[in-house]
Parts: sequence; C-alpha cells; structure tokens
Amino acid sequence: MVEITTRPATMREWEDVQAALSGGGDGRSCQCAWPVLPNAEWSTSTIPQRRDLLRNEIRLGPPPGIVAYVDGSPAGWVRVGPRPAQRRMTRSKVVAASPEPLEDPTVWAITCFSVRKEYRRLGLTARLLDAAVVYARENGARVVEAYPIDTTASKPSANALFVGALSTFLSAGFTMRGHPTPSRATVSLALRR
Repeated sequence: MVEITTRPATMREWEDVQAALSGGGDGRSCQCAWPVLPNAEWSTSTIPQRRDLLRNEIRLGPPPGIVAYVDGSPAGWVRVGPRPAQRRMTRSKVVAASPEPLEDPTVWAITCFSVRKEYRRLGLTARLLDAAVVYARENGARVVEAYPIDTTASKPSANALFVGALSTFLSAGFTMRGHPTPSRATVSLALRR
C-alpha cells in the first residue's frame, strides 16, 4: 500500500513542484502559468519566464498550489487560489456559468492538476482535490470552483485532463453550476455561508 501525503507549495518544496510538473503532460512547459496569464501574455512567454512566474508566486506567497507525494516522492500538483488572482479565469467562458461575482476574492478556483505518469491511477487527483478544498477553507474561501472536463461527453487526451474530470469533482461533493461548452462543466462547493 502506498502512502500519499500533500503539502502547500512553499519555496522549501520548489524542487518538488518542478518534479511534479515534469513527469509527463504539459506541466514542464506550462509551469502552471496558463491560469494566470491572459492569451497575449501566454503566447509570447517562454518556459523560463513561466518558471520564474511560478517561482515568484511561491516565493511571495501564499502558496498557489499543493504538492502530492507518494511514499515521499513528489508525484503531483494542483493549483488552487483566489479566482481573481488567476486572471485568465475571469475572462473565460467556462467561468461565465458561475453565479459568483468575478472579482470576489472569497471565491477560489482549482484550475490545474499535474500527475507524473508513473503515479497515475493511484487516486492522486482525488487526494489533491481534497487537499485543495481543505487549503481553501483554511485560508478563508467561501466557495471553491473548478472547470473540469465531462468525460461522458468526449474522450479527452491525458493532457486535456489537466483541469480534472467532472466525475472526480461530483464524487467530492461539488455541485454542477453549468455546462458552458459541450465538454466543460462549471462546478462549485460552498465552504461557508
């Protein structure tokens, strides 16, 4: 039986974040910058610039994500934080299905998962999701949202699942808020009233 643990990503975990992002998929090149950069900035940024952006986010805090470990080895990552800080999300049509005000800092968003290939199918996405919800609650979030793929509507590639699968969120108690595109849903979980 494997032991899965999670920790918010501080500078102490910087190398672990990089290990989690570099084990397959687009994490190494994205550096989890996609949710925070508008299209024009994303298109012109380089991988080193994205890495520096993530490093600065972690250095300045609060941690913008959580690292998962399998038997002590970095295995996965999830980005979670106030939705207004994730600038792309406030311009996205998947967010348009949200009943929450766009600039409300008590609305947090879970926008990106990255799991190393050798640790897939161990339930890491669900564990990262649980840790993200706890982290959001502990840091004052009123609501946490996500914008996952509905795998019943299409068969996505492994890379496309960086936003998570709808079924994972529904199993964790999230409520469907809308289906703004054929393959994407908007879900939320109230953490406090």
